[in-house]
Amino acid sequence: MITPELELITKALIKGQANRVKTLVVLAIENGIDPRTVLEKALMPGMQVIGGQLKDNIIYISDVLIASRAMQAGLHVLKPFLANPQQSSRGKVVIGTVAGDLHEIGKNLIAMMLCGAGLEVIDLGTDVQPEDFAQAIIDYQPNILAMSAMLTTTLGMMSETIKELDRRDLRNKVKIIIGGSPATQEFAYAIHADGYAFDVIKAVDLAMKLIAR
Repeated sequence: MITPELELITKALIKGQANRVKTLVVLAIENGIDPRTVLEKALMPGMQVIGGQLKDNIIYISDVLIASRAMQAGLHVLKPFLANPQQSSRGKVVIGTVAGDLHEIGKNLIAMMLCGAGLEVIDLGTDVQPEDFAQAIIDYQPNILAMSAMLTTTLGMMSETIKELDRRDLRNKVKIIIGGSPATQEFAYAIHADGYAFDVIKAVDLAMKLIAR
């Protein structure tokens, strides 16, 4: 059930009011609302609205950055409550933007949301070579590899990364999800990824479902 307190947090996040989000999240916790409820029913829906508005060209990247700062303000309050032993063992994700691509806003938002969902996230940054993704799987042994590409010209690096994992006999050790504006579900099937997410919320849901399997 969405309470008035949760609705206020969502509205403040959409407006990019970081200080107000922080204050309202503190009040919600003090009033006995479960921290995970605040995350899942107030903060994440707010970012879902922002993602939809960006996709529909209603807002700009600068607006997304402002909203993401408000999201971070809320997560900062929630982090001590969410980071407990039970939740820290929910799973591990390696994430990065593929080689040749320096876009990171979407990737950073997803990494932030995955952390908020209780997953351990290893962010490799941008322009990540296939060999570096492969080495991260060896080093960190994640449940999920999440790759992002925002340029049509760099989509092929997702396929190259998966081929590199095949060459090293690593493909069967990790579930792979992809995202980014030029990616599609059909492309995910074509390169033998395990899933595709078109927005931040779907990416978190998909990661959790794949880990649960």
